[in-house]
Amino acid sequence: MTQFFQFESDFVESLRCIPMQVRLKLDTCGVKLKLVQWNHFHQEDRQKLVEMPCESELEIQAYRELLHRLVQERTGTEVVDLPIDPHPSWLDATTIPASVLEKAEEVNATIAPEQWATLSPLQRFALIKLSRSGHENSNFLPALKEFNLA
Repeated sequence: MTQFFQFESDFVESLRCIPMQVRLKLDTCGVKLKLVQWNHFHQEDRQKLVEMPCESELEIQAYRELLHRLVQERTGTEVVDLPIDPHPSWLDATTIPASVLEKAEEVNATIAPEQWATLSPLQRFALIKLSRSGHENSNFLPALKEFNLA
């Protein structure tokens, strides 16, 4: 299932940026994909990466292999593999990461544990990514609003 967020609407049609659902798959399969590499992909490549499942061990391996092949074919460079977190924080519905709480406080919002628990793993992933320091996080507040948290 493909799911785009409203805060991604300015680039979803063209897929000029890497959508959250693909970023989640990248973290799931342990691949660091740079935006410059993504921008060398054909539209069909990007769409395939959006639609392709990446949940079971076989799907994760197939996704990783496809990424390696696409990056090599389209850019002539190699992909950087990252360690895969066996217990990613976006799958933990009981603990709100400190970065999310701090970023929420910066925008005068609070997230209750009960609210965090009702979010999907993809929504939690988005908030975690958008709250990281060094990340262009102008979409954090729009995401909170979209998820009915602000």
